[in-house]
Amino acid sequence: MVHTRERSLLPTAEPLSLLNKDGSPVADPPLAMPDDGVLLELHRRMVIGRRFDTQATALTKQGRLAVYPSSRGQEACQVGAVLALGAHDWLFPTYRDSVALVTRGVDPAGTLTLLQGGWHLGYDPYEHRVGPQCTPLATNTLHAVGFAHAARLKGEDTAALVMLGDGATSEGDTHEALNFAGVWQAPVVFLVQNNGYAISVPLSKQNAAPSLAHKGIGYGVPSVLVDGNDAAAVYAVVREALESGGPTLIEARTYRIEAHTNADDATRYRTSDEVAAWLDRDPVDRVESYLTSRGLLDATRKAAVAAEAEEFAAAVRARLNTDQEHDPASMFEHVYATPTRQLREQAAALAGETA
Repeated sequence: MVHTRERSLLPTAEPLSLLNKDGSPVADPPLAMPDDGVLLELHRRMVIGRRFDTQATALTKQGRLAVYPSSRGQEACQVGAVLALGAHDWLFPTYRDSVALVTRGVDPAGTLTLLQGGWHLGYDPYEHRVGPQCTPLATNTLHAVGFAHAARLKGEDTAALVMLGDGATSEGDTHEALNFAGVWQAPVVFLVQNNGYAISVPLSKQNAAPSLAHKGIGYGVPSVLVDGNDAAAVYAVVREALESGGPTLIEARTYRIEAHTNADDATRYRTSDEVAAWLDRDPVDRVESYLTSRGLLDATRKAAVAAEAEEFAAAVRARLNTDQEHDPASMFEHVYATPTRQLREQAAALAGETA
């Protein structure tokens, strides 16, 4: 039986889900299952996204990227949410949402420009309706609300999806954004990818509420708690929220398998047993098992998707695995219209050292 859910400020006690961790369908599902074509695309995009993620991690170890925040384990959140977007909707991502960007069609090399330390964004936000990847926590929440509210004032049929982590919910910007979203009834969806840690700070030291989804209640924003490792469920709740015409706060419970970035040692604050327990809830395996059990995904199709992912990774590797010429003096450019005395002194000192 498929329920018709009413928009409620109060989230469910347990995360909404359509697929159990072994890939079997949930009995009496609380959401409508996406059609087979969507499920196959969710699987395909997650496989490609994971291979892209591992390739970017490898490039970081080789010095081709300055830093890379892996999203391995969070593919269901990023792919499920992005595939739910309409062509006219906008995405406001964070630094950990590179898989979401390539799923949206952003050029992978352009996606990684920020993480190479480049000056420029690397892609045209208007081409794919994707805002800049946000490094300061939660500033993109205000961007999304302002954008969505402006679109409504202009009479545009546009919704905004803003991605943030559990740590960003502790920032004042998130609360301001939720408040204005509720007051204006702005068409914006807040997707909190709760992976358990804000770098090394566990959720228990950030939040005393039953869930992060409960934070929407005080702002009059309907809230949803979903299994963030269930791509089918993430797609369904995000699609429903986007179509509602108003704000929604979604907490997707998931897990970051890799360290925060290549500069982090995750073994200092979490155990291998904890990681292993989440590996058993792998989002890619879950959809793959379901599709295989229904005869929609056979060995030939799986091999074709895997080959496509390898080809995608090889193209990324070829484009980024080249040496670039950088002028150290350029770091002083475009800081101020008229350089300060300190900047001039620093530039002169650097010029003396590199002469």
